[in-house]
Amino acid sequence: MKKALFTFALSILAINAIAAYPDKSIKFLVPWPPGGATDQVARILVQPLTKELGVSVFVENKGGAGGNIGTQAFVQDKPDGYSILMATSSTNAAGPHLFANQGFDAAKDFTPVVLVCTIPNIMVVPAASPWNSMKDLMTDAKQNPGKFTYGSAGIGASQHLAGAQFKTVTGLDIRHVPYKGSGPAAVDLMAGHIDMMLDTGSLNNIKAGKLKALGVAADKRIPELPNVPTMKEVGVPMVANAWYGVMLPAGAPKDITEKLNAAFNKVLRDPEVKQHLQSIGAQVDGGSVADFTKFSQSEIKRYEGIVRMSGAPRE
Repeated sequence: MKKALFTFALSILAINAIAAYPDKSIKFLVPWPPGGATDQVARILVQPLTKELGVSVFVENKGGAGGNIGTQAFVQDKPDGYSILMATSSTNAAGPHLFANQGFDAAKDFTPVVLVCTIPNIMVVPAASPWNSMKDLMTDAKQNPGKFTYGSAGIGASQHLAGAQFKTVTGLDIRHVPYKGSGPAAVDLMAGHIDMMLDTGSLNNIKAGKLKALGVAADKRIPELPNVPTMKEVGVPMVANAWYGVMLPAGAPKDITEKLNAAFNKVLRDPEVKQHLQSIGAQVDGGSVADFTKFSQSEIKRYEGIVRMSGAPRE
C-alpha cells in the first residue's frame, strides 16, 4: 500500500512538473560558432520564443568538429525541455554517413520537435574577386586546376557537401578548406584568404556588398536575389540546401514536446518572424511533431545517397 501511494505521489509530481513547464530559462544550443546560418536562425527565434513561453530563451554556442562536439554534449542533457537543440541536416542527416564515430546516434538519441526552415546554398566569392559570373569562375578554375579553394563550416557541413557536389558535377579541381563554423569561413572569404563558398548564411553579407553571389543551388531563383541565376541556369545541374529543426534529447515527455511544438509553430506564423527568416533566404516550414519525426528519419536515408554522389570522403 505504501509503495502504491509513493508511486502515485511521484506520478502527481511528474504531472505537475509538466503542467508547470516551463518555469525557468531554456538553453537553445547551437552546435556551431556565432555568425553562421544555424546561429542566425536560432537568434531570430529566441526573443519571440521568450515572449511566447514566458521564460528566458538564450542561445549557447558550442562549436567544433562539424557540429559534433556540441551535439555530443547535448544528448547527455536531461530530456526535460530546458535544453533544446538547433539540429541541422549537416549533423543530423549527413553526419552519420561522413563520420565513423559521431559520438551520438542521429536516429535514436533525439526527440524531434519541429522543422523550422530550409535555406539554399549560394555560390559566393569576395567582393574584390575578379569573377562576376559562374562562367568566369568555372573558366578560371578549369584553366588552373588545384589553384582555388572553397571554404566550409567543417567536414560534413552543408557547404562541404555542396562544394563536393559542385566538384563532382563540374569536374573542376578545387580544394576544400574546412573551418570550425561558417562564420569564421565567411570572415576568411571576405578577406580573400579562400576563393569561394557555397553557403547558406551569406545573404546579409551579399546585401552589404561584402560578398558577390554568382549562383543559387535551388530549383528556382530566390526573391531576395532575383538577378542571381540558379546553378541549373548556368549549366551546373545541382540543387543543395540545408534544413534547420528543433530537437530535444531522447526520452522527452510527449506533453513537453507538444508544448514546444505549439510554441514554435505560433512563432513561425508571426509575420515579423517569417519576414526576418525570409530575409536571410529561408523557406519557413513548421508542422507537427509527427511530420518532423518522419522527415528527419527519412533524411538520414536520403543523405546517404547525397554523400555518396558528392564524393565527400568518410572521416
